[in-house]
Amino acid sequence: MESTQQLKPKDYRPKDYRSDVPPVWCAGCGDYGVLASLTTAFSVNNVTPVNTVLVSGIGCSSRLPYFVTTFGMHTCHGRSLPIATGLKLARPDLRVIVVGGDGDHFSIGGGHLPHVARKNIDLTLIVMDNSIYGLTKGQVAPTSRTGMVTTTTPYGSPDMPVNPIAYALVYGASFVAQSFSSNTRLTADLIGQAINHKGFAFINVISPCPTFNKIDTFDYYKPLLKNIDEIHTDKGDKVKALSIAMTMGRESGEIPVGLFYQEKRPTYVEMLNEIKIKNRGSNTPDLEKIVDIFKL
Repeated sequence: MESTQQLKPKDYRPKDYRSDVPPVWCAGCGDYGVLASLTTAFSVNNVTPVNTVLVSGIGCSSRLPYFVTTFGMHTCHGRSLPIATGLKLARPDLRVIVVGGDGDHFSIGGGHLPHVARKNIDLTLIVMDNSIYGLTKGQVAPTSRTGMVTTTTPYGSPDMPVNPIAYALVYGASFVAQSFSSNTRLTADLIGQAINHKGFAFINVISPCPTFNKIDTFDYYKPLLKNIDEIHTDKGDKVKALSIAMTMGRESGEIPVGLFYQEKRPTYVEMLNEIKIKNRGSNTPDLEKIVDIFKL
């Protein structure tokens, strides 16, 4: 007879975080590795599903919340970060993790990431970067290389691609890392560090699309990957982290993976609580009078 005893956090194994919904990604999709890394990180860090929420937008990678046993919110394209922000402010006790693709977070949702980063909202953002729009069949994406031929750029893309790491660093993310989806050990370790970090944690996971991106493949990336710890040990040095992000990448022939930067500073909720404490008992405005001003 199967035991009905409720699992304690320490008893959760990676497979216990997998739901009954089977992943529907294409065979060989890098997102499978991200899913495996996420459940491993949850297991290692004793994450309790009922206190955890995964928020996603639209895209292949944004299906991920269906495949795990935590709470999940499948939201509008590019709007997962503001929704996750509202959730975290309303329920600071919950662990909130946002997942999505490069299109979701650097294109239609690109205006939200800067503000979540600078405010240091206590969220973890995992971007599955495949440099293509996969769900809608192969359009050019924000991280697509210049000259890339896609269904929307038949003569080659004229655009300069977004630099995800530099983007996150400049806008003030307090934890910035990059990984490769098939390196599940590194990805799980970085996710574990990110979900335990107090503040906005950003991880760009290079996650090749085998169906619509025949250029940026697993075989292309593997010889280029370089452990950032070999060249960058002071994780509090933002200038060095930014320099590496700006000078190393596809064009240079070396792509650094690992933790780029981490700093400790108050989260947005902590700052709000500090303001409340400082103003407790002070001469606060009469809310009823304020409301009356806006009455017709």
